[in-house]
Formats: sequence, C-alpha cells, structure tokens
Amino acid sequence: MEYRQLGRSGLIVSVLTMGTMTFGGRGHHANAGSTGLDEARRQIDMCLDAGVNLIDTSNTYSSGLSEEILGEALAGGRRGRVLLATKGRGRMGDGVNERGLSRHYLIEQCENSLRRLRTDHIDLYQLHFWDGTTPLEETVRALDDLQRSGKVRYVGVSNFSGWHLMKLIGVAGREGAPPIVSHQIHYTLQAREAEYELVPIAIDQGVGLLVWSPLAGGLLTGKYRRDGTGPDGARHMGAWSEPPIRDRDALFDLIEVLTEVARAEGCTPAQLALAYLLRRPGVVSLVIGARTAAQLADNLAAVALNPSAAAFARLDAASAPPLIYPYWHQARTIGDRLGAADRSLLEPHLPQRA
Repeated sequence: MEYRQLGRSGLIVSVLTMGTMTFGGRGHHANAGSTGLDEARRQIDMCLDAGVNLIDTSNTYSSGLSEEILGEALAGGRRGRVLLATKGRGRMGDGVNERGLSRHYLIEQCENSLRRLRTDHIDLYQLHFWDGTTPLEETVRALDDLQRSGKVRYVGVSNFSGWHLMKLIGVAGREGAPPIVSHQIHYTLQAREAEYELVPIAIDQGVGLLVWSPLAGGLLTGKYRRDGTGPDGARHMGAWSEPPIRDRDALFDLIEVLTEVARAEGCTPAQLALAYLLRRPGVVSLVIGARTAAQLADNLAAVALNPSAAAFARLDAASAPPLIYPYWHQARTIGDRLGAADRSLLEPHLPQRA
C-alpha cells in the first residue's frame, strides 16, 4: 500500500479508502448493494490486510444502517486500526430542521453518527453537500466546537463547487475555525470536469482530494456493453443514475479504449482506471466499494500496477475534456506565468516552444 498526506494536515492515509455505501441495502442505496454484517467484516479484514487505513461512510447511507454495520464490524479491536470518515448534512427525517448545515442539525447528526459507529470520535467529518441557506459562520463555528470537544479530529467537504469551497475556506480562516483538509469529489476517466476548478483549487489551497465512485458506478469495469446489457443486479441495470450518461457513444468509445489498453498492460479495466486516477495531480485517495470480495480484491490490486507512459497517453487522449472559457484563452495568453495549480489543467494545451 502507498500512503499520502491528507491536504495540509498531519494525517497520513492510504491511497485506497474503503467505501461502505454498499453496506445495508436500505431504500435508494439498495441499488448500490446490500452487504450484511458478516460480509462487511470479511471485506474490512481484506482491506486491513492490504494496508488500507481509512474507511468512509455517511449518516445517510441506507438511512444510518451503513454506519451501524460498520460500527459493529469494527468492534473487537478493529476500530483502533483505522481512521473513520463520515458525513453530515443530508436529510434523515421529515422535520423542517432535519437537513442542512445548521448548528442544530450538524451537531445532532455528528452525535448520532458517533452512537451508530460505536466510537468516541470521528477522524474526518465531512460536509456532504452545500447548504446555501445557512450562514457559513454558523456552520464553521459548529465544526469548531465539535473539534474542540474531541468529537471530530479533521474537517472536510464533499460535492462542493469551486466558489463554495473557496468561500468556506475564507470564512473558516476568518473565524479561526478548523481548516478544510479534504474535498471528496466525483472524478473518473468518464468525468474529468473536476480538472477545470476543483483540482486546481485543491492544489493551490492544500486540500486533499478523495474520489468517490472512481469507476463511475461500475461503468469503467468493462462489464457494460454498448447494446445496453450488463451484469445481473448491477446498479446501472436498475434505477441508479450516478454518474449521468450524457453521451453513450462517447462513453462506450472510452470503455473500448480502456479495455484494449488494459489487455495490453495485463490488468483489468477497473485496475487501469484506478491506477490512472492515482497518478493525477491533487488526488490523495480513491474511495472503493464493492458488492463482493472478488470485486474488492480486484480493486485493491490496482495499487501495485505500473502502467506504461503510452497507456496513460492513450487514456488521456480518449478522455480529455475540452478547454472551456476562460481556460482556452489562458492557454493562449498567459502560458509563461502559470503556477502549479494552473498547469494541472493547462499544461497539455500550451503552445510548444522551441
């Protein structure tokens, strides 16, 4: 296993994180999986044996059941071997105050997560979504109190836009609240929009990127076909809609390239897709989840891959997003005055100089 520093914190995490959205199978999340306690213990042991030291969940996964299963599975000595990450913000009831990032709800949900997880602290507490109605000063002061009380060690966010994150960083700094150490985002070969703003911000502000669903909900495993067929019971064969497929032809053109390159490199398409992301700027860890132990074992093996430069070049060419404004203009006009954050997007597009 390889380990990286999480943003500008002192926390060191494995480059693969165990995701637990498949735990429970309650409500909407049944489309992702329905892992029970025994299988959860088995998969956790596999991850620990492979050197994974971070496990990610959320209060909303299967309406709290994922946290409950995880808490019970970690009992008996496993809790001390891992870092626990969970999230707050999503709706957990029908009341008007049972959602959002208010002080009332955030503290309540953190305490509920601690109870379900059977622990006295959360290592990484993440704001799951943006809340445009609660003043950020209220949110960051609540996070500060949670950290000062010892219930939360580090603070991160998930699914924020660029300006959301920069505003939060600014308010947290002004209020003397905990720094934002991580941003959990969707980022795959199939969806590289994060490279426009979120990756450069992470590099510039020292925020570590955690990537959820790095295989695009299984689309990049190579198991889905252009004719609409796929594995029985797989999430995209049912009601699952993340990530959205906006151009099916482009998606399956990419999958064909990924499958061909993986065959040449002697690995599976899933392993190659994960290895590609692990070499992208700003990425700290990939959150991997699996319905079965076999899928998990395949994903864990991606860390040992060392694909060729030619393989990455082909994947880049097949998946690179077009430069939208103002980036195409920047590539043409300010290429001599770019920082590392700018170059994470613009480097391949700069005019070649003799």
